[in-house]
Amino acid sequence: MARLHVLALDARLPAWAEAACAEYARRMPKGYEVSRVSLRNPDLGRLFSEYRRVVALDERGEDLTTVQFARLLAQETAFVIGPADGLPEEFKAKAAMKLRLSSLTLAHALAQVVLLEQLYRAATLLSGHPYHRS
Repeated sequence: MARLHVLALDARLPAWAEAACAEYARRMPKGYEVSRVSLRNPDLGRLFSEYRRVVALDERGEDLTTVQFARLLAQETAFVIGPADGLPEEFKAKAAMKLRLSSLTLAHALAQVVLLEQLYRAATLLSGHPYHRS
């Protein structure tokens, strides 16, 4: 089973975003599990020992296609969304990769919704579900 984690720092989602994130997490295909955790003042260094692979979301990160993104689901991965001012440079430097969801600046709530939708899209692609159309 692919264990995926969405870790959001200092994030309190409005009701619309919480509902959308919860819906995508609920709809994940069999064999994929997504946990969502909101962290307040975390010790970011400990995330590297708690999770097999840590991906930092960053506006200067790597752009991936859906097919490329789907490859990230092959192993346990924690996707970390920073607070309004972003993740510390030393954290991003230690992460397995930096990932950009968009060239546009996204509100924190919208970034979480986009990430959950992309996790759902990638999982359906890998499981042969017709949701993704290339």
